[in-house]
Amino acid sequence: MAIKTLTAANSVYLLAIADLYPVAQKLEGYATDDAFSVEDIAPAEVVKGVDGKMSGAFLPTVSPQTIVLQADSPSIDIFENWLSAQKAAREIMYASATILLPAVGKKYACSKGVLTKATQHAGVKKTLGSQTYQITWDDISPAAVL
Repeated sequence: MAIKTLTAANSVYLLAIADLYPVAQKLEGYATDDAFSVEDIAPAEVVKGVDGKMSGAFLPTVSPQTIVLQADSPSIDIFENWLSAQKAAREIMYASATILLPAVGKKYACSKGVLTKATQHAGVKKTLGSQTYQITWDDISPAAVL
């Protein structure tokens, strides 16, 4: 068994957008302390009746993911082009992604993603600020990387 570490420097994020970038593009130029993260999901709802009996139900969920890029990241063009193409078509374009985290031996397949938030330009201060994008995925499936 390989030794796991906390290294994020060797992570790889490949993003494909149907009809725009059918060949997956490697994202580069992440922000200093943030690269990408996914929000917690609530896959079940649990209730307890007045008689004290608990019941539970599975709930389908979506998975919002945040990607933070430095203002000089070449990958910002991918997101700006995605947003511009959607504005022009007045229609959404679905994405897919593969995320590799070699440090923990994991790979994640992300499917049917929609661009749900976008910073339209960097904040301007003493230096240009990072830009944040959110993709909401229909599904994120983990797999082991051997």
